[in-house]
Amino acid sequence: MTHTTRSFIADTLALFIFFTVTGGINERYIVGMTWEQVLYARLLGTMIMIPSGRPYGLWRDLFMRQAKETSLSQSLWDSVALLTFQTPIYAAIIFFSGARGLDLFLGTLGAAIMMVSLGRPYGMFLSSVRRLLGLNETARGPAK
Repeated sequence: MTHTTRSFIADTLALFIFFTVTGGINERYIVGMTWEQVLYARLLGTMIMIPSGRPYGLWRDLFMRQAKETSLSQSLWDSVALLTFQTPIYAAIIFFSGARGLDLFLGTLGAAIMMVSLGRPYGMFLSSVRRLLGLNETARGPAK
């Protein structure tokens, strides 16, 4: 399997697993959706996660090159990367689903808060999946 293929699989698989679980928990227990609605939302989410997994991985790599070795720096850059990539996508999704005005603002604000809080946990999960597939931290080459 080529490096490019492993990178695509790692980044897409990590995004799919992490956000299927966290999105489902949010939708069921925070938003109060039925399990049927959660399933529908997660299926729609999959259609977006598959083509955006690797682009997000590359986006995160750009930000993480700025991070220092400290937990605070890594948390900051992971959160900024997730916030700036995923929040506009989520805003577009809810806009095209009919959200306008205050609903659009509050939905986007909620997503932004969620992205900031999940930035580092997701970044660590992504790095773990990459290592499992023999990639280094930034998926630019084989793990050393």
